[in-house]
Amino acid sequence: MRIINLVENELGSTGCEAAHGLSFYVETQNHKFCWDLGPGDVVLKNAQKLGVNLAAVDTVILSHGHYDHSGGILPFVELNPRAKIYIQQNAGGEYYAFDGESRMSGCNTPEEKSNFRYIGIDKKILSLPQVQLLKGDTKIDDELQVFTVDNRAFPLPSTNKRLREFCNGQYIQDEFHHEQNLLLTAGGKKILFCGCAHNGILNVMETLERKFGPASLPDLVIGGFHLMKRTEFSEADTKEITEIANRLKNYKAHFATCHCTGSAAFNQMKEIMGSQLSYVHSGDEIEV
Repeated sequence: MRIINLVENELGSTGCEAAHGLSFYVETQNHKFCWDLGPGDVVLKNAQKLGVNLAAVDTVILSHGHYDHSGGILPFVELNPRAKIYIQQNAGGEYYAFDGESRMSGCNTPEEKSNFRYIGIDKKILSLPQVQLLKGDTKIDDELQVFTVDNRAFPLPSTNKRLREFCNGQYIQDEFHHEQNLLLTAGGKKILFCGCAHNGILNVMETLERKFGPASLPDLVIGGFHLMKRTEFSEADTKEITEIANRLKNYKAHFATCHCTGSAAFNQMKEIMGSQLSYVHSGDEIEV
């Protein structure tokens, strides 16, 4: 099995470009697939540098309906029109980030609306013939099982509260029903892929065990935890990150994180989790 990061936020040692987004290329006995395709054609450029033949990919799975994970889909399909692309049926929704002051609550005046930035997917993706729309949990085959978080046992991480959905004329809290996670069973290992874990990595882990049993718990978890902030961490932020790290430490899995976790949160978690936590840079290959 091979797992190669094609793009994420931080430069690695391979000469690959970094960009705000995420994409992994994975080779198993039965598949050559991509988990997300980054924010644009940078994924194609980095794949070429890494010797990854994207034309041979048979499957693409989109973690959720944000541009930084889906922007490479249209350039990809020009190179590879055959690969099936699996997305949740509501991944094409109207998803926004609120870039204004957090104290503003109504978010319906013209001034407030101007602080919203569209972060959803290019709607052209929805009309591609190779796109497969999924409704919740789906077993693609014996290697690939996608699942969604239906109920949260832990609070929504505070860094996700600025992410909204425009629905019925209102900007409401995004509940991330468009987000899916992937459990890969291959090579005698179970590997969990999350894009940003917008629902919270603790909820992703809890949901996996609740839906599929303790035997489904992974050996390796790969993806972002969406703990990045533009401002300094408050005392409440630090407490939240500490709790997440302490709870993750109770699992047997190794956690290879990247993208939206952010260096400040990663460093704080690393102090608690030690060798159980590592960072994946753009172009890195993960040893399994």
